[in-house]
Amino acid sequence: MYDVEVLFMNSIFYLSITAAAKSIGAGLATIGVVGAGAGIGIVFAGLLLAYSRNSSLEARLMQMTILGFALTEAMGLLAIMMAFLILYS
Repeated sequence: MYDVEVLFMNSIFYLSITAAAKSIGAGLATIGVVGAGAGIGIVFAGLLLAYSRNSSLEARLMQMTILGFALTEAMGLLAIMMAFLILYS
């Protein structure tokens, strides 16, 4: 039984299925980058809306916008990191 498992693990079929699964998994993991892009757009749209309503709070609005941008971008970077971990591990 052990010899059959070793032969299967070293077969070209197993290696190609594993490579295909890694590629599909990495592609699916990058879907999170789309969410990060949409989130960044929403953050800056909120900045424009808030600034048009009350321009005296410009400094505070910019601080909150940069914080929102950083947190949203961090989620996108985590999605890319997971894709690379899936692809190259």
